[in-house]
Amino acid sequence: MKDLSKIISLKIKQLRQERGWSLDRAAQETGVSKAMLGQIERQESSPTIATLWKIATGFQTSFSALIENEPPHSDVILLRKEQPKQIHPTDNKVKVVTLFPFDKALNVEMFRLDLLPGCEHLSLAHETGVIEHVIVISGNIEVLVNGRWQKLAKGEGLRFAANQPHGYRNTSAKIASFHDIIHYPKAKKL
Repeated sequence: MKDLSKIISLKIKQLRQERGWSLDRAAQETGVSKAMLGQIERQESSPTIATLWKIATGFQTSFSALIENEPPHSDVILLRKEQPKQIHPTDNKVKVVTLFPFDKALNVEMFRLDLLPGCEHLSLAHETGVIEHVIVISGNIEVLVNGRWQKLAKGEGLRFAANQPHGYRNTSAKIASFHDIIHYPKAKKL
């Protein structure tokens, strides 16, 4: 968890420096308070997944750019098998694995999310043009799209415009996992 906090801290500092933004400006752009951004940069606080999405949207960058070191430049990037990351101590029912970090050429990133029993994760709207593809790989989940929860079983998928509030939940007694492929409308700055 400490390594992840350090990566997030360094990425946010780097993004602010590249743009010449003060903490005040970053707070205006992201909708995250100046105090919270400062705490994250000083590694005094771990942001929730929802806060990280707000920061990524405000900086117009990908989610994986905030939690992953940039992969080496190569024509071949291997699918990585990692232990799921718990982003924030209170996000104890959702774990994230970055399978493919943001690809500048394709404007896409891919995750595996594990929802523990009883998990409900709600996400704010992403920027206009962001598309999510959700494919269930084990268990059953429900996806909130267009104000309605839609059930998905193993092998089923759903594609939706993510510029609306949306969410994922697992109402079963078993862990449910799904791939989340996020496509951005234009090249992101990392």
